[in-house]
Amino acid sequence: MKVGFFNEKIRDDFFKYASAITGVIAAAVLFWDIPSKFKNTSGVICIAILIAIYFWIWGRANKLKSVDLSVEGSTVTIKTGDIFTEAGYKVIAFNEYFDTKVDDRIISHNSLNGIFIDRHISCSVEKFDEYITNYNFSREDVLSINVGRPSGKQQKYELGTICVWEDYLITAFSKFNEHNEARLTMPEYLAFLINFWDRVNRVYAQQSVSVPIFGSGITRIKEHKNISDEDLLKIMLWTFRISEMRFTHPAKLSIIIHKDKIEKINLFELQSARDGL
Repeated sequence: MKVGFFNEKIRDDFFKYASAITGVIAAAVLFWDIPSKFKNTSGVICIAILIAIYFWIWGRANKLKSVDLSVEGSTVTIKTGDIFTEAGYKVIAFNEYFDTKVDDRIISHNSLNGIFIDRHISCSVEKFDEYITNYNFSREDVLSINVGRPSGKQQKYELGTICVWEDYLITAFSKFNEHNEARLTMPEYLAFLINFWDRVNRVYAQQSVSVPIFGSGITRIKEHKNISDEDLLKIMLWTFRISEMRFTHPAKLSIIIHKDKIEKINLFELQSARDGL
């Protein structure tokens, strides 16, 4: 179980329910005496109800699939789902070259990036590449050309760079080494998030934005290979909090968790903590 049986917040929630129930019972017995032959039975029933309530609170905490947080005035929803069905802008992470070759070497068919290219672009890959090439990127987002790269594109972009395509925000997230392996250091991961929130602030146009947990896939974070999805989620929330990005109602940020990974993320703890941290 993600949430321990004796979790402090579980106990706090239970005591609220228990106080309310015992308060009602205490008020009732002021006006109605329980017959002696029913007192023991009543006590047992009361204890059984309290135990059932505790198990209910504990079970609910472990089964949470969605929570809403308020982060510096912005509504942030963390939930399971399919990012492609979300309203507003949907964010898809690419590598620093905005590669589009889905061949299980540069991009995996099973990755979110690969699924997007295989199933969700409304034109040919060549037209999509042309759109990216001709996109009006900011000057600071366009970096050097890697002329020695043997396969894939050669134009590099700053991590966090965003290209708006229809109702998608495609972003340069991961660096690729000479073996086409997606890698980042923790400072690069943090820099990506800071840059990303800044770019979202420029383009979101009061629309809701849905993002995955960045780094939850095959991207390797150097020296943090065992970092959990929950830790990545907390880092995302922290960088969002310190950024200048703010969503005004009814726009909001949604962080979408794959259904196979929700069991490893303690949404109850995030909900209980201030701003999810």
